[in-house]
Amino acid sequence: MKRLGGSAVQVSELAFGAGGIGNLYTEVGEQQAYEAVDAAWQRGIRYFDTAPHYGLGLSERRLGAALRERPRAQYTISTKVGRRLEPSDGTGDDLGNGFAVPATHRRVWDFSEDGVRRTLEASLERLRLDRVDVVYLHDPDDHAEWAFREGYPALEKLRSEGVVGAIGAGMNQAEMLTRFVRDTDVDVVLCAGRYTLLDQGALTELLPAAQARGTSVVIGGAFNSGLLADPKPGATYNYATASPELLHRALRLKSVADRHGTTLRAAALAFCAAHPAVASVLVGARSAAEVDDCAEQFRTSVPAAFWQELRETGLLPTEETS
Repeated sequence: MKRLGGSAVQVSELAFGAGGIGNLYTEVGEQQAYEAVDAAWQRGIRYFDTAPHYGLGLSERRLGAALRERPRAQYTISTKVGRRLEPSDGTGDDLGNGFAVPATHRRVWDFSEDGVRRTLEASLERLRLDRVDVVYLHDPDDHAEWAFREGYPALEKLRSEGVVGAIGAGMNQAEMLTRFVRDTDVDVVLCAGRYTLLDQGALTELLPAAQARGTSVVIGGAFNSGLLADPKPGATYNYATASPELLHRALRLKSVADRHGTTLRAAALAFCAAHPAVASVLVGARSAAEVDDCAEQFRTSVPAAFWQELRETGLLPTEETS
């Protein structure tokens, strides 16, 4: 377990991302969702991340139900604010936003203090909890000044009131997260897809800044949405079909891993976990089998010779350490 920044909140080094059990792309049954969370618990995972955005609240409801019988002091849970859910009269589904659920609600961007508090209160109702441990501002990319002017101070108040233990921001980019690290007193940032074997964008400024400030980083998207899990024609990279160049690079990485007796999945996870600023690696899973595989890969040894060959062949920057 590692502590998040200067807070008392601790997280397991491997974390469960609950987007999948919110019916990300395809439906997941109630029993399968429960079994995925149960498998994570059995594998020693004690940090669980969700958001109202994931399945219009379905992820939060399922995660809360699956954890209900677990001792509350033994796990850490995070959710997010910035997208408030409002009931909708719309018909159809939410697949346009990536989730196979009925369009019972609509998302409203809201980084105001009132919006942050209302969003968190609704999350607690869905989770059936009286508190969460971590709250992130969720994807404020197009609402930067609103998030810094109102959203962040709202989280700071919630932390000072003892409502939450740690606060931060979660995004699919490194640049604005670097600003959060430098200009605010966040405990943690969640960076998805920008510190992987294929994209080291977070290494330029975010990770050094976080290390210098004592701010923790949670890394998501270790597989870049699929390409690093199973590189093959048609594989996705950051939620779009990977280019031939990226596929070729991923296949080269896999070849090196095979030659050194490890797997590309194990290497992808180990790479993310190795940086000293990283407190946890967040992996999305939608079944017990996926959880078991990720946990097994996370514990798989990756030989030093593998990293050495990546640097010698230019597949990793020479200054990177693992």
